[in-house]
Amino acid sequence: MNSENLPKIEEKKGLSRRNFLINTSKYAIGAAVGISALELLNGSQAHAETKQVQYTWPYPYITLDPEVARLNAHTLYWGGKDCCAGVFGGISQSLSTGIGAPWTEFPIEVMLFGRGGGVSWGSLCGAINGGAALISLTVAKDPSVALINELWGWYTTQNLPTDAANAATYTVQNYTGTLPQNVSGSPLCHQSVSQWCLVANKKVSDVERKERCARIAGDIAAKTVEILNAYYASTFVGTFADPSTNASCLSCHGSASTANNVMTHMECVSCHSDGTFHTKVEEISGNSDGYELDNAYPNPFNSSTTIKFSIPTNERVRLEIYDIKGKLVSSIIDSDMMNTGTYEFTWNGNNNAGEEVANGIYLAKLTTGNFMKSIRINLLK
Repeated sequence: MNSENLPKIEEKKGLSRRNFLINTSKYAIGAAVGISALELLNGSQAHAETKQVQYTWPYPYITLDPEVARLNAHTLYWGGKDCCAGVFGGISQSLSTGIGAPWTEFPIEVMLFGRGGGVSWGSLCGAINGGAALISLTVAKDPSVALINELWGWYTTQNLPTDAANAATYTVQNYTGTLPQNVSGSPLCHQSVSQWCLVANKKVSDVERKERCARIAGDIAAKTVEILNAYYASTFVGTFADPSTNASCLSCHGSASTANNVMTHMECVSCHSDGTFHTKVEEISGNSDGYELDNAYPNPFNSSTTIKFSIPTNERVRLEIYDIKGKLVSSIIDSDMMNTGTYEFTWNGNNNAGEEVANGIYLAKLTTGNFMKSIRINLLK
C-alpha cells in the first residue's frame, strides 16, 4: 500500500508505531469488504452482510375478532389509508399484534393504490381488493379462489353498509346517523358508489358518501376475518353462486360457447343495462321484501299494456323497456324519486322518439337502489 493512501490518523499521546500500523491494517481490510474504518478502529464488531430472515408463504394466521377488524378498518379509512389499505391494515394490525413477524414487517401502505377503485379509476372496489390481498397472503393459491369468490360475491349481493355497520360505535365519528343501504350487483367501485349516491341523493364529495365507504371498509374487514376464521377452522362452506340470470348471456359468450369471449362471475346487467345484455326475466339482485313487479296486462298486447309495481321505501326508480337484443327502447321512468306505494304505468309500444316499434319480445325492467327485476312482454300488432 502506498503511504499516501493511508488514513490520516491524528497522533495521540501514547500511540506507538506498532499500534499505528495495526490500526492502519484494520482500515485496509475494512475498505476491501466495505466496512467503516471508524467501526474497526473503535473495536466494534464488523458484519460484512446483514443476515435476512426468510418468511415462507402463506403467512401465518390466527383466529381474530371480526368486530375488532371492523373498527380498525373504519379508523384507518379516516386516518388517510382509505378503503383498500384500511381493510388490509384493519386485519394485518391484529395479526401483527398476535403473531409478530412477518406481519410487523409488511407495510400496509402498499395497498394505497386500491383507493377509489384504483386511485379513483372506479374499477375494483378498494375494500374487496384489500380483503382479497389479505386472503392471498394467508391462503395458498388454489383454496384462496373460493374464499375470494365468497367475499366478492357477498359484497355484490348484500345491502351495504350492513345493519351492523350502521349500529357500530366508531372511534372516528365524522357522521353518526344511519346511512341508506343499497345492493351494488357489481364489484366495481363506480357502480357501487354511483348507485348509492342515487339512492341516498348524495354527491361523491359528501361526508355521508365517505362515511358510507368507511363503514363498508369495516364490513369487508369483518367479513374477510369471518371467512378466514372458518377456513382455518375447516368449517368454511362457500355460499356464493354465479347469478342464474347470466346463463342467457354466457350461453352465447361463455367458455362453452362458440364466441367464448366473456369470463365473469359478476352480474352482467350491472354493467350492461345500457342495451348490450340479452334476456332478463327474473329477479336478479336485492332484497325483494316489499318489492313487486307484476306481469304486464294484457300480454301479449297490440296497442298498449299496463305495468304494475310496488316499492316499500321512498327511492329513485327506473322503469325501462328493452328489446330482445338488449337495446334500450323506452324510458318510462328515468331515475325519478318516488314515494312508497303501488304504481301502474302504460307502455303504448312506442320508443323514446315516439315511433312505433316492431312486433316481438320486449323486456320491462324495474330498477331501484335495492332491487332489479325484468319481465317479458310480447307485442303483437
